[in-house]
Amino acid sequence: MTAFDPFSEFRMAGHSVLITGGAQNIGAAIAKTLAGAGAKVMIADLNGDKAQATAAEIAVVTGSQAIGMKCDVTSEADIQSCVAATAEAFGGISTLINNVGWGGVNPDPLAVTEQQMIDSYKLNTISAYRMSCACAPHLFKATNPTITNSGSFSSAVPAYDILAYGTAKAALNQLMVSMAHALAKKVRVNSILIGTVITEGYASAGIDEATQERMMNPDTLTGRPGRPEDCANAMLWLCSPASSWVSGQTINVHGGGGVVRLFGR
Repeated sequence: MTAFDPFSEFRMAGHSVLITGGAQNIGAAIAKTLAGAGAKVMIADLNGDKAQATAAEIAVVTGSQAIGMKCDVTSEADIQSCVAATAEAFGGISTLINNVGWGGVNPDPLAVTEQQMIDSYKLNTISAYRMSCACAPHLFKATNPTITNSGSFSSAVPAYDILAYGTAKAALNQLMVSMAHALAKKVRVNSILIGTVITEGYASAGIDEATQERMMNPDTLTGRPGRPEDCANAMLWLCSPASSWVSGQTINVHGGGGVVRLFGR
């Protein structure tokens, strides 16, 4: 008699994953976790060299096929090239993870420029839509096809210190729900809303060391900031057959967090 395997539906063997912004931090953790579960993974990142290096490391530690390439997700040409390369390398695409995202600090919420708002929307929202549309023909042919977005808890609560970013991520939530209905019975679409996860990205966003130190002890139910692996584990569930009855949902991965505040007033 074959022993019962409670983890069988979490395995991703036979799946082909395209993840944007996967060269480091949360994206790299997601790529590593899905590859560890048996998936083939394409890491698409603005830093092509880093994407290739991360993919090579993941291939060694997981034994799964992993490749990386440069992709500017605000460029339609780059999106089309990346999707074509992924489908050619893996024989198709079953899993899209729109993980890319970034936003600087806006200390004065009344001084955010129109261009800052537009740039944030192009990177955090429009790129996910265009990538989803480009992958759709391949997803329609796949088994357990999914689109999963890396959203932000700042999209669901007042977050005036990162106004442009939070607003763009709020639009991503609406996009997710609409796409889930548009692709009903064809592709499952979900998002995770990520809270405070300390990564290298905070420094590049202009958050000083003192603020980062305060963020290490957040006012959350768990009392700690998140780890990239926390997000990766949630993403594995949403992409795997284990969540085959879940679509159109936002899953909070934020330690039971409260209102986002980087700077006191």
